[in-house]
Amino acid sequence: MNSYLLFKSLHLIAVVSWMAGLLYLPRIFVYHVENKEKKEVTDIFYVMEKRLFFYIMRPAMILTWIFGLILIYLNGIEIFSQLWIQIKIVLVVLLSAYNEYLAKCLVSLKNNTNTRSSKFFRIINEIPTVMLIFIVFLVIFKPI
Repeated sequence: MNSYLLFKSLHLIAVVSWMAGLLYLPRIFVYHVENKEKKEVTDIFYVMEKRLFFYIMRPAMILTWIFGLILIYLNGIEIFSQLWIQIKIVLVVLLSAYNEYLAKCLVSLKNNTNTRSSKFFRIINEIPTVMLIFIVFLVIFKPI
């Protein structure tokens, strides 16, 4: 079996899982904020948020990084001389920072200290979509 294709497949599976969480968690935050007066409802949202983040998103992010670094190793360190991979890595670092920002939002919602509106969460929900589009085009076309 070709190890490069194996790790590329595992990388893609991890990315898809991570992106699903990055796209879904802020949407749950929207509903959480819109129902902040209903304790039973927000308790359910918190359980959903916590499980999504800790059981899917964070492990998928870690696996995305591990398999991505393995792919870089298999391609050779000289791949860093290509601008498209440099930009991709910057975007993935930004997505990782966004992931951790969502973790802070999760804590603030749990502790009832959130000051962000549902509109805010609707807007930031678009961030991973835009970044994903750029990353996919960079990887497929390697334009620079």
